Amino acid sequence: MREASRQVASRSPQRAPPALPDTKNRRSLTPSTGMPSGDDVHHTRRGGARHEVSSRVTLKRSKGAGDGDGSDVLEGWALNVSRGGIRVILEEKVELGAEFEVTISTGEDTSSAVIGRVVWVQEEPDGVVAGIEFR
Repeated sequence: MREASRQVASRSPQRAPPALPDTKNRRSLTPSTGMPSGDDVHHTRRGGARHEVSSRVTLKRSKGAGDGDGSDVLEGWALNVSRGGIRVILEEKVELGAEFEVTISTGEDTSSAVIGRVVWVQEEPDGVVAGIEFR
């Protein structure tokens, strides 16, 4: 039995993971200065350590910031969070500089909303990944 399973396993073709496309569709409010060298701290780095999360996030446009398309509330997922901001994935596009009330669902009590501004956007085939700086 083991012999047969080894033979079947050896005939199964090994698939390489799909190649990731080059990231050429990323826009940012801060100029690209490259990676810091030595002990320098990157001047655009948001404060604090980033913590990986997988939580629902709600973005509600700040008053007066509506763009008229009817999408005043966006739902998505938080990918990581720090004391300075949050990285989110959304199905809808967002504009650089747009301000939102950001609420992260923790599965427990509803957390309070924090005001944030979109500082970078990376367009993907099925939505966007965005960086939001807390105010």
